[in-house]
Order: sequence, then structure tokens, then C-alpha cells
Amino acid sequence: MPSRDATTRWQGGLQDGKGEVTLDSSNAGQFSVSFPTRSGDPEGQTSPEELIAAAHSSCLAMNLSGVLGGENLTAKSIDVSAEVTLGPDGGGFKISGIAITLRAEVEGVDADKFKQLAETAEKTCPVSKALSGTTITLDAALAS
Repeated sequence: MPSRDATTRWQGGLQDGKGEVTLDSSNAGQFSVSFPTRSGDPEGQTSPEELIAAAHSSCLAMNLSGVLGGENLTAKSIDVSAEVTLGPDGGGFKISGIAITLRAEVEGVDADKFKQLAETAEKTCPVSKALSGTTITLDAALAS
């Protein structure tokens, strides 16, 4: 399987410094980061937590599609939102939680079975596995 990479160039101290994250594998872009925008108003900049949220939501959407396929089901749409929270940890910080909201339009499955399939997808999602030391909550339902 392929690997993917990104690099960050940082200049300055924690509070007054800034960095540029480059998505090297895809060449999809370069994004500014700083600690004040990470821990406060984003002011148009991304953060490690937002990048983790993007990775988690996209991975889970793909994984749910695969889990549904294993049941001969195909989603008309899957919408996944991941909210990654930065919190204190002694003298530093940690990712204190990830709240996932998942809505999908899938014909041929009832709400209970869908919830079970969504839970399976979350537990087997490679990003969920990588973040297994963090509290992850899942709110999954069929779209109305």
C-alpha cells in the first residue's frame, strides 16, 4: 500500500511563530498554521486538529461505503463530520475528543441495522484505529 507525506516548515517561537504545511504527496496545497490560531480563532488558517478531522471524516465515509458494500448496499449519499477538540494535558495539550456525526441515505436498511453497520465502520476505520487512545463518539443515523 502507498504511503502519503506532508511537511511543515516552522519559524519562530510557539506564540509568535508560524508555519506552512505542505501536502507533498498530492501537491493539493500549502496551508498556514500558528499556535494562536490553533488555540483560538482560526482566522482562515488550518490546524493539526482540523487536518485530523478531515482525515477522519473522509476515511470513515470511505470505510462505511465498503461496509455497506459487504451487505450488498450502496449509499446514495454519506455525510460525515468530525469535530476534533484540543484540550489541556498537565503542562501541555492533547486531543481530548473526537465527535463524529454521520448521516447517510441508504435504501434497503432499517435504522437499527444502519447504526450497527456505522459502528462497525467506525471501529474498523484505519484513522479511528490510529486514534484509538482518544475518546471517539459516534452519532449515526439514516438521513431523513
